[in-house]
Amino acid sequence: MGSYRDLEIYKLSYDLAIKIHNMSLKLPKYEMFEEGSQIRRSSKGITSCIVEGYGRKKYKAEFVKFLIYAHGSCDETILHLNFINDTHVFNSKEVEPLLDAYDELGRKINRFTEYVEDEWK
Repeated sequence: MGSYRDLEIYKLSYDLAIKIHNMSLKLPKYEMFEEGSQIRRSSKGITSCIVEGYGRKKYKAEFVKFLIYAHGSCDETILHLNFINDTHVFNSKEVEPLLDAYDELGRKINRFTEYVEDEWK
């Protein structure tokens, strides 16, 4: 594996972070600096943790630790999406696909973490 850019979880988390960023810019002003800021940070944090962990891939325990952080940020992003969905800021048709995508990303991060724990050299 040549680069973190080759990781499926990186590609997916990056694409989703861009979608979240763009969606958050459409939030009402009263949410822009609260929920908007939080969801932007958590979604970008997933990608950041994957990249930082990959940079420490020589040390398996460090890599795993950052993948666990990435999963935590994924769960946090899901929480913020649920807040946005439940407060009816956006139509649920806009939010539900993102919730599904982040659920899938969380599963992929878990599987990749298990792979690193069991197979990484």
